[in-house]
Amino acid sequence: MIDKYKQAYQEEAREILLELESCLLELNENRGDTELIGRAFRALHTIKGSGSMFGFDQIASFTHHVENAFDEVRNGRLPASADLISITLAAVDQIKAMLDESAGESTRDPAACDAILAKLRKFTGTAKPVVAPEAALASSPQTAAATAEEVTWHIHFFPGPDLIRRGSNPLLLLRELRQLGNLKITANTESIPALNKIEAERCYISWNMVLTTASGAEAIRDVFIFVEDACELMIEQAAATTEAQPVAESSPSQAAEPSSTGRRTTEKAVQAASIRVAAAKLDQLVDLVGQLVTVQARLGDIAARSEDRDMQAVVEEVEALTAELRENSMSMRTLPLRSTFERLKRLVYDLGRQLHKEVELTFEGGDTDLDKTVIDQLNDPLMHLIRNCMDHGIESAEIRKAAGKPALATVHLCAKHAGAQVLIAVSDDGKGIDREAVRARAIERGLIAADARLSESEVFSLILAPGFSTAAQITDVSGRGVGMDVVRRNVESLRGSIEIASQPGLGSTVTLRLPLTLAIIDGLLVRVGEAFFVLPLATTVECIELTRQDIEKANGKHVANVRGQIIPYVRLGEFFNLRNERPDREQIMIAETEHGRYGLVVDQVLGDHQTVIKNLGRFYRHVQFVSGATILGNGNVALILDPHRLVQDAIRTMPIAVPTERGIPKATSLAV
Repeated sequence: MIDKYKQAYQEEAREILLELESCLLELNENRGDTELIGRAFRALHTIKGSGSMFGFDQIASFTHHVENAFDEVRNGRLPASADLISITLAAVDQIKAMLDESAGESTRDPAACDAILAKLRKFTGTAKPVVAPEAALASSPQTAAATAEEVTWHIHFFPGPDLIRRGSNPLLLLRELRQLGNLKITANTESIPALNKIEAERCYISWNMVLTTASGAEAIRDVFIFVEDACELMIEQAAATTEAQPVAESSPSQAAEPSSTGRRTTEKAVQAASIRVAAAKLDQLVDLVGQLVTVQARLGDIAARSEDRDMQAVVEEVEALTAELRENSMSMRTLPLRSTFERLKRLVYDLGRQLHKEVELTFEGGDTDLDKTVIDQLNDPLMHLIRNCMDHGIESAEIRKAAGKPALATVHLCAKHAGAQVLIAVSDDGKGIDREAVRARAIERGLIAADARLSESEVFSLILAPGFSTAAQITDVSGRGVGMDVVRRNVESLRGSIEIASQPGLGSTVTLRLPLTLAIIDGLLVRVGEAFFVLPLATTVECIELTRQDIEKANGKHVANVRGQIIPYVRLGEFFNLRNERPDREQIMIAETEHGRYGLVVDQVLGDHQTVIKNLGRFYRHVQFVSGATILGNGNVALILDPHRLVQDAIRTMPIAVPTERGIPKATSLAV
């Protein structure tokens, strides 16, 4: 049970540290924002207080020093300078290292901790180390020096039934409250039941206290900040003419309502808005739902061959319930991208100081949801893209000013949904990509021939090749040619694609096109001969018929006239070398691809299909135009196609039509 609580603390502490890191970076841009200062202080206070409760004494002691510094900032005795923020960010890194050490993942650096504490003592003006929390808890109440501005507060504290079950210790809270000043405590024991009715993990005692302190009500609430949703708390300022006397004992049911200066949080008033569930359990749930979808497809296939109307009615209900369950389970595993974008602010801050460049990170679309499995694999690609932007793309402040640009450069992240995909663009307002330099470097490395004719996008895509770099020298940030290769490999492993655009002097944009989920998609089931394929429904625009007369009118070219628009198409039978007789009437599935609208010719469209994606295995990992496979209700296997890559591969290897600038297609067969 103790290990369970410690693990919960570690998870919550890491979340709080991310919030603290984001808060500090915002504070670096708005030094006088008192709300940000208060958020940072409360985050440090929560980490310290919870750490002391759950036995993380090193974390509590170290964080106590940082908290003291921000208490000085909060009270206006210390400015929120850039150096203090930088030291606090370094302290955040050390707290993360302590958490990792407690989990057995790594070890912290004691020398780095001592250096940070020495700098903090220099800022706060204390010649000697600040008293550690453990020593402070053992000190007597008389050690807190009183000031002329002391105020008396009446405090009522009644732990809720779940407070101890969550691992909190009320006595430690009272000891911490004692540090604020002169504290008088009266225990209320009227709620203690008979011995045979006592629950071991429940606190039946409440406390009425009188605290005389120079600290304000906010400092008192900070003591209870991490248990306020599991207790009844009332804080009231005593009248100025009233001497500090212990509050008369009373039962919780007779407790007075708080005044306008107080606050009372009852357990009934605060309901849990969410619960924490392990990611492995969600993955298992999605896997089970995927198996249920497959079984439901088999059941539907059996019902289709049966004339039993009752069975067909039940199958329809099961299908509707399965679809709803699928949507709910998938939504539980999706998360907004905001937290991922927020983490990158620290990277931009550190790189800016390292490269001596002024760079601001902005983002939009942080509420865009994406599968957690995809998000977990996005950190490395986004990190390398930003490092590449800041080292290669963004100029120094002097060069930017000479070019008429502001000294402060911008790296912008943008996320948005596009059907069943998510587009994440990383843009900068730097010098852009030197097309000729990339081409020359590619020729030098033998990636392309000297007389090769490549479009602008094809030239830019060369920077994704392994080991490719145009940097004149290797730095600590980049220049080894591994960053963009990592981006390419990670995005391809997610069945995504990369688009690169750049304008000289204006900057560059790298767009990642990623699937919304890696588990289940809506698709269209089609047949070509005896083979079955699934096309993602999100990329499919419409379906039209293709007759022999239409083929004769096109003079044998792979184009179709769709309401006056010429649409080139790819025959899946020819593409996969399937030897089957063409039916008199074929179907063209028109899909929206990176190269425009293209048609995919099939023999028959069988209808909608909830597709559970199964990997093909390592042997087929280089087959880019197939996203995976799925098992149909009749036991057959259908390949899931990626229209974007299928059309791209067909343009390179087959003599099909491609759109020109005038919109009239021409036959081509490119090999890059």
